[in-house]
Amino acid sequence: MLKDVGDVIDIDVASLPAYPFIGPDDNPFIPVKDADLERLGGSIGKVRLPFGGWAWLITEHQDVRQLLRHPGFSSDQYKPGFPVLNPIPPKQDDASGLFIFMDGDAHSRLRRMLTAEFMIKNIRRIEPLIEETVIESLERMRGLGAPVDLMAEFALPVPSMTICHLLGVPYSDHDFFQHHSAVIMDRKSGPAEVEGALGALAGLLGDLVEAKRTEPTDDLLSRLVIERVVPGELRKDELVSLAMLLLVAGHETTANMIGLSALVLLQHPEHLAALRENPDLAPGMVEELLRYLTVVRTGLPRLAMEDAEIGGQKIRAGEGVVAMLAMSNRDHSVFSDPEVFDPARREAHRHMAFGFGLHQCIGQPLARAELRVALVELARRFPGLRSEVALADAAQRPMAVTFGVAELPVTW
Repeated sequence: MLKDVGDVIDIDVASLPAYPFIGPDDNPFIPVKDADLERLGGSIGKVRLPFGGWAWLITEHQDVRQLLRHPGFSSDQYKPGFPVLNPIPPKQDDASGLFIFMDGDAHSRLRRMLTAEFMIKNIRRIEPLIEETVIESLERMRGLGAPVDLMAEFALPVPSMTICHLLGVPYSDHDFFQHHSAVIMDRKSGPAEVEGALGALAGLLGDLVEAKRTEPTDDLLSRLVIERVVPGELRKDELVSLAMLLLVAGHETTANMIGLSALVLLQHPEHLAALRENPDLAPGMVEELLRYLTVVRTGLPRLAMEDAEIGGQKIRAGEGVVAMLAMSNRDHSVFSDPEVFDPARREAHRHMAFGFGLHQCIGQPLARAELRVALVELARRFPGLRSEVALADAAQRPMAVTFGVAELPVTW
């Protein structure tokens, strides 16, 4: 049955639940408190946005799928009325490679240039590099002696070194890009700070792209320069912003997943022991961790470009909508006992931690491989791993675009 709220023009935005539903004292394994759900008043409801205005919040699995594959919704955060969840800088004419914020042919054109690079067969080809990176990081951590911060010494370096190698960015620059990435991915950063961080990364990557014109190496940036930029299929500024997107997204999300996954396994040491005894459990465990944790807790915002119906609710053109992935991955109609972490869960693969539809994460094969290798080696090499702090007291990053823990002191 189609529901229609009528031609209501005035909405009391101040009375709506404030979104995102994340606070510094929240349980890291519970994406939404019962009190927030009660205020929402149903699977589709209005919420107050952090930078003004309101949007529809979509929480059920089937409705989120419907929204994310609907052609009538835009991902362009610069369109008037777009439901902004994170601070964004003024639109840059030379930032035209940020294809996750594009629609239609513009999005497809750039995404197609990367598809082959992130196919499963190509990720399997670099898996020995991932294993080498993981083992080196763990042995370096062991050499430091307990206790150590698992985030700083393992969760962050592994995806950083991997994406640097894949792109052809010198790892010696990792402190520089990690600092500026943290600014970009912090919801407390103002637009000017984000703009400055983007500019700094663009400068670094622009110089690197120029260097690869004359001295290409075996990496993604070199291939795109030679195969796309030189023939005129891709502008330099497009490649720079595309590389920036891959660099930031390629380490930030996976780093948070590794840290939070370790936190889960420290809370459930029986699963850590099982993984140590049988590494073949890793693929299923990774899918359940992705479902259970869903680090993109703010969700995916969209703007209705035409009147549409989602889950029986009429959405009018010009209204903002947010697909709340974390709640869709806890939908009782899809996942039995969804609040329980169950590595043997058969339906875990139905999660939408990487989004859904045309915009789903292009790097998901890489993220899965990094998580799988990282957790297997962590379990194997540190059988006595335990947390130095009560797990409930682990310092979180509630204001990060991708949720995670700020630090995780461990011993063994």
